[in-house]
Amino acid sequence: MNSDPAASRGPLTGVRVLELGGIGPAPFAGMLLGDMGAEVIRVDRPGEAGRNNPFPVLHRNRRSITVDLKDRRGAGLVLDLARGVDAVIEGFRPGVAERLGLGPDNLFACNPALVYGRMTGWGQDGPLAQEPGHDINFIALTGVLEAIGTHEEPLPPLNLVGDMGGGMFLALGVLGAVMNARAGGCGQVVDAAMCDGSATMMAMVYDFWNAGRWSVERGTNGIDGGSPCYGVYRCVDDRHVALGIGDERSYAALLDVLGLAEDPTFADRQDSAEWPRMRKTLAALFAQRERDTWAQLFAGRGASFSPVLDLVEAPHHPHNQARQTFLVGPGGTIEPAPTPRFSGTPLPRPIAAPVLGADTDAVLVAAGVLPERIDELRAAGVVA
Repeated sequence: MNSDPAASRGPLTGVRVLELGGIGPAPFAGMLLGDMGAEVIRVDRPGEAGRNNPFPVLHRNRRSITVDLKDRRGAGLVLDLARGVDAVIEGFRPGVAERLGLGPDNLFACNPALVYGRMTGWGQDGPLAQEPGHDINFIALTGVLEAIGTHEEPLPPLNLVGDMGGGMFLALGVLGAVMNARAGGCGQVVDAAMCDGSATMMAMVYDFWNAGRWSVERGTNGIDGGSPCYGVYRCVDDRHVALGIGDERSYAALLDVLGLAEDPTFADRQDSAEWPRMRKTLAALFAQRERDTWAQLFAGRGASFSPVLDLVEAPHHPHNQARQTFLVGPGGTIEPAPTPRFSGTPLPRPIAAPVLGADTDAVLVAAGVLPERIDELRAAGVVA
């Protein structure tokens, strides 16, 4: 383990990122970068100055300034800030940043080594580039939504695949481009689309499909709820348990706990002809006891079994507590801890999101803007 105090600031210490305020995936990318030690400055709107941050977890590890980007003087401040950062990330529709005078060409003129990260739903080009949409639309077009759900209908998987997955790809792309720039390369645009990202996350499923091991009929495959060994069961207390069995050892443990080792219906877990009967038997058994009773019976048995926990229960599970997977924030709020774990540059405890605009003066002064100029801009409503 590295004992250098500076190491505890995270592996991205020294990387500076300017985030042009938006919602969803771009802020998620900013959170990931900030969690790993990057200095992230978020630009919010002047009308929001002084308000408590509405997303204190998603916007953690930031400094907040409030600037009117629609005013050319506000855009000029962003150009000033861009001279001293490694990357800018934005989540506007294609063409919006250019109309504000803050497109890639404008910023590259100030900083040729800059990485310009762009987060959209459909991408910067293509016939749908200017169309509105949300997570569910982007994953619908890439085959993801059709593959998730029950046999009867697709079910939206929250906004984890399109929005948050897109944000992860934006963060990954920005890091790759920053590494290239620091190795002597030039600045470049990172075009991250939620549509593209959701397609990429289907890589393994396409491997199955190409090998003839996947059916497009939802709910008939091994890991889409088709197999009785990979699914959710209701207990007598209306809570649920989850099975994720994908090997013979776990399967043997399941049958041992449930007393089904000699049942011929369960002779071959991959015999899809027996799946309906297997599922019916498992459903009847799990419905006889409470969820937590089943958790006790399966504890340490190696059966790939888990109780299905809600948002309140998950932070209190012994494994999550041992790993410190969740943290207690200001006022007793719960938030997920930064991840992944680094042995030599451990991630610091997150800093709570600031009041909107709290860092405006400090950030601008550090960028070389004179205090009297800031006062003029504040009087004109360009900053707040």
